[in-house]
Amino acid sequence: MPLVPPPFDPELAACLESLGDAAAPGFTLADLDTLRRGAGAGAMLTDLTLGGAFEVTECAAPGPPGAPGITLAVCRPVSATGPLPVLYHVHGGGMVAGTGRAGVDVPLDWARELGAVVVSVEYRLAPEHPHPAPVEDVYAGLRWTAGHAREIGGDPERIVVAGASAGGGLAAAVTLLARDRRGPRPMGQLLMSPMLDDRNDTVSSHQMTGVGLWDRTANETAWTALLGARRGGPGVSPYAAPARATDLSGLPPAYLDAGSAETFRDETADYASRLWRAGGEAELHVWPGGFHGFDTLAPQAALSRAARAARLGWLRRLLGG
Repeated sequence: MPLVPPPFDPELAACLESLGDAAAPGFTLADLDTLRRGAGAGAMLTDLTLGGAFEVTECAAPGPPGAPGITLAVCRPVSATGPLPVLYHVHGGGMVAGTGRAGVDVPLDWARELGAVVVSVEYRLAPEHPHPAPVEDVYAGLRWTAGHAREIGGDPERIVVAGASAGGGLAAAVTLLARDRRGPRPMGQLLMSPMLDDRNDTVSSHQMTGVGLWDRTANETAWTALLGARRGGPGVSPYAAPARATDLSGLPPAYLDAGSAETFRDETADYASRLWRAGGEAELHVWPGGFHGFDTLAPQAALSRAARAARLGWLRRLLGG
């Protein structure tokens, strides 16, 4: 018997319908150039100063050993005095698209409310640069951010790693990597609809085949770009696919969310449950009727406003603000 997907929230369903062919769920590598052009064009429209509220500096940092350097966008509030919390942002894009400017408007909104510095990392993309290139770049950026936090007005003891989709998966992965390498310890990890599991075999991934914005086919394409023939097989590193981690102890507090009508629902809920079983602290939200990226595409919808408020509330409690 085929699996029936959960219904979309009515406001969000209307949004998807209005997008027409632009909301087609399938994605293959043949679509990669189009995806990258669209992601790049959208990111260039983002005003990183938020109308002058932030001073923006582009910083060059050493990359992983033997690899090129990386670029970080540092956004510091012009009216706040440090040391401030630091929101270390990892962009989405399925591991195959996007830039360090993509999606930064979300942590910038948090930073304006909380008085925080935002650092957004540019990392190499698959398939040209498969695992471990993306996570190693993100880790190099985290090390730079912790080591230079005071120079940019931040507090090295109050760094929160945050990301959506592939960025959420990389945020979870770099948190594991930092623990295991005894590197910088983030104060928290904020994982929005994170891309965690290369096996792509949960109930929700099957339910969303051909449905929504990022379906099972798109997910398989992206994971294969990152891992090649290893995708779904034995021995995949947890630093590529955090759902593969067997030990989730000793990690900082986590916020996780996903829509009920998206591919990543079940792997997100499972990761939260495993954090609890390991004695960790996690807050989980599954937004009823939410598709992948709903709050970005329909920011005025009631469900989107609730999701954004919940994330900001978690950050405020974590940071004591």
